[in-house]
Amino acid sequence: MSAVYINSAACISVQDTLNENFIQNLTPENSVQIVKAIEPNYKEFIPPAMSRRMSKTVKMSSVASKYALKEAGIENPDAIIVGTGMGCSQDSEKFLKNVIDNNEEFLTPTYFIQSTHNTVAGQIALALQCHAYNFTYVNTSSSLEFSMLDAKLQINDGEADNVLVGSTDEQTDRTMELYKLNKTIKKEENLPVDYLNSTTEGVIWGEGSSFFVLGKEKTKSSYAQLKDIKINNRLEQDEIQNFIEDFLTKNNLIFEEIDAVILGFSGDSKSDVYYTKAMDLFPNSALLYYKHLSGEFNTASGFSTFMACHILKNQQIPEVMMINDVKKDGIKTVLLYNHLGGSDHSLVLLERA
Repeated sequence: MSAVYINSAACISVQDTLNENFIQNLTPENSVQIVKAIEPNYKEFIPPAMSRRMSKTVKMSSVASKYALKEAGIENPDAIIVGTGMGCSQDSEKFLKNVIDNNEEFLTPTYFIQSTHNTVAGQIALALQCHAYNFTYVNTSSSLEFSMLDAKLQINDGEADNVLVGSTDEQTDRTMELYKLNKTIKKEENLPVDYLNSTTEGVIWGEGSSFFVLGKEKTKSSYAQLKDIKINNRLEQDEIQNFIEDFLTKNNLIFEEIDAVILGFSGDSKSDVYYTKAMDLFPNSALLYYKHLSGEFNTASGFSTFMACHILKNQQIPEVMMINDVKKDGIKTVLLYNHLGGSDHSLVLLERA
């Protein structure tokens, strides 16, 4: 199989990740229930008449995808693949509110048309006039991983040379209310949260959009080589070691050869146990976490992939992400491990390009 490279990475998140110097300004957030993305000035990228009709996730994705394509020097990709957990939930809520307010009569179809999960990939394709393979994955917290796996297969099978891969999720008022009711989001009295030693359930919820160009050729802008991906919907806590060990064995690696491990500690005491067990397997690796910077959401792993790309390219780990004191002379391999509430476990192996 041919190598697959990540040739660009762009991210809109709770941090100012569109700014070139964002690594110096990473600010943890542990004292509010919901953190919102820092959005760009959309007028610079999208005509105002179009922008008014777009939901937040479509706007974030449009801008992030433009940044990713520009950095990779690609005008029209051979495929567009997007992963999302909640899709265009703002327009879904507007449509349902319309149904109720109008007694199920005289409904305009706009909100319904724009509420489908594949709206994001469709809008990007429309803007680019791209008629290539266009696909959306909706697999909760492993949506991005499935998208990257598809892109890797497309490139390995010779179906595509450059693939635009993205992940995106937005917040909506009603969904956040429901998440507070079912205790997905932390209670106010349990804030601020200690992400690594939390004793309470629930998370701080975030949002964001991350886009990457995957290609078969290494370029000047290459961040990393995407070596492998593994996904498992359900795992018992005592299966974690075998899950990770089997993955590394398949890639001819042992635990000691992983330079950095990025874990998705979310502050939810019930499900973070998986990360604690995984952490014990890597005493000689730099251990990192990131959801204190991005918040938890369905496609939060897009933020960790973005950070991993910069760590591999710059050979520098931001101190704000470090769990232990292990320092490496060079960072060649990074392992990313993520899940959401104990479901949809994913491993992504990246190597320095």
